[in-house]
Amino acid sequence: MTRTTVRRAFQKVVLAGALAMSPMMAMAESLADALASAYEHSGLLEQNRALLRAADEDVAVAVAALRPIISWSASFSRSFGSAVAYNSAKDKYQRSGFVDNQAEFAVSASLLLYDFGASRLKIEAAKETVLATRESLVSLEQQVLLRALTAYVNVQRESETVSLRQNNVRLVQRELRAAQDRFEVGEVTRTDVSLAEARLASSRANLALAEGNLLRAIEEYRASVGQKPGNLQAINRLPDIERNLDKAKAIAPRTHPDMREMQYEINAAELNVKRADAGMKPTVNLTGRVSKTGEFESRASTDGRSISLDFGGPIYRGGELSALARQAIARANAARAGLHVVKQQVALNVGNAMAGLSVATASIEATERQIRAARVAFQGVREEASLGQRTTLDVLTAEQDLLDAETSYTSAVADRTIAAYEVLAAMGLMTAKHLGLNVQQYDPSEYYKLIQSAPVKSLQGEKLDRILRRIGD
Repeated sequence: MTRTTVRRAFQKVVLAGALAMSPMMAMAESLADALASAYEHSGLLEQNRALLRAADEDVAVAVAALRPIISWSASFSRSFGSAVAYNSAKDKYQRSGFVDNQAEFAVSASLLLYDFGASRLKIEAAKETVLATRESLVSLEQQVLLRALTAYVNVQRESETVSLRQNNVRLVQRELRAAQDRFEVGEVTRTDVSLAEARLASSRANLALAEGNLLRAIEEYRASVGQKPGNLQAINRLPDIERNLDKAKAIAPRTHPDMREMQYEINAAELNVKRADAGMKPTVNLTGRVSKTGEFESRASTDGRSISLDFGGPIYRGGELSALARQAIARANAARAGLHVVKQQVALNVGNAMAGLSVATASIEATERQIRAARVAFQGVREEASLGQRTTLDVLTAEQDLLDAETSYTSAVADRTIAAYEVLAAMGLMTAKHLGLNVQQYDPSEYYKLIQSAPVKSLQGEKLDRILRRIGD
């Protein structure tokens, strides 16, 4: 057995193993099934859902600043030493020692009464950041689903390419046998046989390449969908999309999550400008303290109570507050400019996706005509070759033309499907909700509703624990 034969056998074993399916996997798997699996098993989505919950907690942190801050303290002290004093009775100086052990326990509370709205502005800015983070999560959801769609289509594309290459090898093998038979009876020269042998070697190399591409497509599918591909159903229907480019570009800024995310970020940045200005102004705080101090050596103790209304504000902090105000203004300007950039990028993506869809559609129409013509030509050349009017090279060339046309058609169909969903994603509509996927959609407001009032460990805190357990944290 030659090395080539061994290598081919090994490749077939690997490919068969990659395509092997369990009884469950043997069931037909639709595109909706694959997208639902990607949505439910995406580590990227889980990661950013956790980041969204972290942003939710920023609202709770900001709310807590307007509530009383209650703290306790305890101290234990021991004072000891000695003193020299004049004893008039004995007419001399004497040294005496002393020890004093004391304990103090205190509870203090403080409440911010007024800070020119700085804390309220911080709460509102945190809420806008939460909304922006939610839109960022939607954008990531689009990426996850589009990646799964592309993987699904590419597995079908590469599977069909492997089938075409396998059929090509069988046809070339048949032509090689025919050339060898004709050579033995003297109808053709050794050159015809060598041409067929060379074409067979090339066909086998192309088949090996196609099989390798299929293995890579399967691995990408596994990574993006969360499982090996089963019996993938053909995609017979493209999504409903706006076919007019100008209308699509007009709709996309209103529906794309990146646009909404930037709008919320602008709102947060403008609120932070006002907060930086309020940070330069004084604050009013109410402070209360209750303490008890006692001595270990006696029952003597002291109870203390105090309440104060404190006014204060910055006078000079080395220019820090002014720098923070200018920084907030600069970030607000950057956010507004970022909205313009995102709007341009969304329009560009819509235009590119629509162009890709148009090209793929035109390519399908052209390759369909090419296949019909190439098939007629191949059948005619093969018939003429059997009558001795065509050479083996003519037959092989005609067969290669037909194979190229069929491969181009397969690729064009796949490209059209991907391009159609890219148009959907460019408009911000490649989401589980818009596609109607049969999944339990993540509700970002459920967690937020429970923490927006900054709950401590209570009945409400137990509800938080149940939510976290349900979503897998």
